[in-house]
Amino acid sequence: MALCDYFSTVTLPQMAKPYPSVLDFLLMRFPDVPRGSWEMRIAGGKVLAGDGRPVTAATQYVPGKKIHYFREVAKEPVIPFAEKIVFQNDEMLVACKPHFLPVIPAGPYVNECLLHRLKKKTGNVDLAPLHRIDRETAGIILFSANRRTRGLYHDLFMHGQVEKTYQAVADCSMRPAQTEWTVANRLVAGQPWFRMKTAPGRVNSRSRIKLLERKENRGRFLLQPETGKKHQLRVHMSGLGFAIVNDRYYPDLLPAGEDNFDQPLQLLAEAVRFRDPVTSKNMEFRSERRLLW
Repeated sequence: MALCDYFSTVTLPQMAKPYPSVLDFLLMRFPDVPRGSWEMRIAGGKVLAGDGRPVTAATQYVPGKKIHYFREVAKEPVIPFAEKIVFQNDEMLVACKPHFLPVIPAGPYVNECLLHRLKKKTGNVDLAPLHRIDRETAGIILFSANRRTRGLYHDLFMHGQVEKTYQAVADCSMRPAQTEWTVANRLVAGQPWFRMKTAPGRVNSRSRIKLLERKENRGRFLLQPETGKKHQLRVHMSGLGFAIVNDRYYPDLLPAGEDNFDQPLQLLAEAVRFRDPVTSKNMEFRSERRLLW
């Protein structure tokens, strides 16, 4: 059994009385975790109230209070690739993530994630990611290192003040009639739940895409997302007919299987640029990783 080294936190929401027990709330909040598993975690002191005291069967549900819990999985996969710290000061940390490594705990990954690796490496348990990239994608990720200034950096992303640049290698069997595109559409959850799809309605995703060069049946593309929806670049590239090499989700969902470390998704979060809200300096960070081109 793999137990997470750091706790996760959930806030008890406001709801109609009579309030459920904390155990019943956890079962509603995490329906994929069996009741017996939560009962064992509570009995083992792995579920804590906001003040650090163990949750028991008698712990009252109080809206607004926090519950800390430790994720655990029967067996955690090991990702045999290293991250790199690109920049670090009192306010933020910039890291370059390898392919296959999730940013935060998810699914079978509890300690094998970028966040927990960096907490161990730096000793800073207050690190928090300011944005996300897919587990399958490599590249630059920004973390807040200081709770007091975290909101300033969050605002940069909320107001579109961070310029992000990606590179991708994708199928390009025929020379297209144009080399630049702007894709703007609405992305919503698809089927299964972890895929995204386009849908009618208000535009909520926008990307600029440019074909840089082409050889044989593949092209190398520069991607500049103006929004940050889940799987946005993968869906937009697929929609243009340029399936990113080694994408197991788009355009077609391939059968589930273990990671093939020899076939990483050819998508790289290459660079970020922004004006630092604390120092007012223009900042730019680039990945040294390269795609298979």
